Amino acid sequence: MAILAIDQGTTSTRALVLNSDGSSRIAHSIAHRQIYPQPGWVEHDPEEIIDNIKACLKVDEEITAIGFDNQGESCLAWHAQTKQAVSPVIVWQDNRTQVSIDKLIAEGVEKLVLEKAGLPLDSYFSASKLAWISGNIPQAVKLHQKGLLRLGTTDAFFMDRLTGKYVTDVTTASRTSLMNLKTSEWDEELCDIFGVPIETLPEIVPTTGDFGEIEIKGKLVPVTASIVDQQASLYGHGCRQSGDTKITFGTGAFALAITGSQLQRSPEQGLLPTIAWQIHGQPPVYALDGGVYNAGSAIEWGRKLGLFDSFDQINQFSKPAVIERELAFVPALSGMACPHWDRSAAGMWIGLSLGTDRSDLIQSILEGVAFRAAEVITAMGEFTTIAGQISIDGGVSVNPFFCQFLANVLERQVSVKPVAELTAIGTAMLAAGETVLIDSDESVRYFYPQADMSQYRETFARAVSRAKAWRS
Repeated sequence: MAILAIDQGTTSTRALVLNSDGSSRIAHSIAHRQIYPQPGWVEHDPEEIIDNIKACLKVDEEITAIGFDNQGESCLAWHAQTKQAVSPVIVWQDNRTQVSIDKLIAEGVEKLVLEKAGLPLDSYFSASKLAWISGNIPQAVKLHQKGLLRLGTTDAFFMDRLTGKYVTDVTTASRTSLMNLKTSEWDEELCDIFGVPIETLPEIVPTTGDFGEIEIKGKLVPVTASIVDQQASLYGHGCRQSGDTKITFGTGAFALAITGSQLQRSPEQGLLPTIAWQIHGQPPVYALDGGVYNAGSAIEWGRKLGLFDSFDQINQFSKPAVIERELAFVPALSGMACPHWDRSAAGMWIGLSLGTDRSDLIQSILEGVAFRAAEVITAMGEFTTIAGQISIDGGVSVNPFFCQFLANVLERQVSVKPVAELTAIGTAMLAAGETVLIDSDESVRYFYPQADMSQYRETFARAVSRAKAWRS
């Protein structure tokens, strides 16, 4: 038995093959363009991504099932009959709809949106993007008038195009601001608030089940799972019990903590109730979500500035933590999510001096990402019990300095699994319909708190307060 997971991410599409013995490999990986038409706008070419997915489906193994994970809040429009995209993919990082979000906030509807969708009013989520597409893309407007418009997150586009099933899974739908968390169905009132025509949206289905079939090497292979990327990662980390928590450090940093069968809300801490997954025939499993917009993207930005050349240069530093010298970096390059939810916040260094060098600057970026992640976990801990160990993955999880600093700031044990592609692993496990052993305890790296950073969290909080509300 071999399961194929298609991990369609923000910067690339990857194909992972998971075998029944737990071994896995990346069969193919291909990057796609990041398009920035205007400041604050971020787009992908949907046809380029479809082509990349098709390339990833060309694997040598005999595949018995396929699973997909997707970017989450990224969305687009396409033709109901031809299946051709009529808009770019508007990426989750895009904030072109902030003016309409501000208008909704002024109208006082945020409390209702929080109650029904569990999400704050923010251009991060799909609803305002879908409304913008339906009202501003001329071809989308014409198709809607003819009853031929389809709107949705990228997963629905992939399924409609590749399998003929116009569906989205419940975890992805929970990230739109249009789904009622209590019913797991599109909510007419929410759709009216945002101006999204409900009849253009796909059917909401469980995370596992029948998503149609795709031909591979002349054989029709069933698609048995579809899930948003961060929830796939949660499953891949082995989190199953209430309190189990993971943080994925990718372009952003995303923490998820399982809350079990109970839908728990904590809007005052900026935490988002969400659906972790729903196995076919079973009730949903819920989680709390907290995100940081810039993590790996901030580190890569530092590399492009010339602060370092290769990633092995930033695995260790000769000096103590720069926060101890009152140098702080707030990684709000795209604003700040949990627990602040301030799109007007800006990235900021504070505490610079004539003695500050390039090494200090990149060290401060790593520390800033860790401090922001700790803010999210602290907010979660004030509302629900967090397990003593937090599992992390993503690009920066291979950096020993960062992992140790994160453990110090969290005051918790941090574990790093040896498998890098936990998002794709989780997707493949869900598609397999069974648990696959992917590692042993002996192969997990552990980092334990070694320094008291509590006083410096207050220093970082002061820096955050100065970065907030910077942009008009």
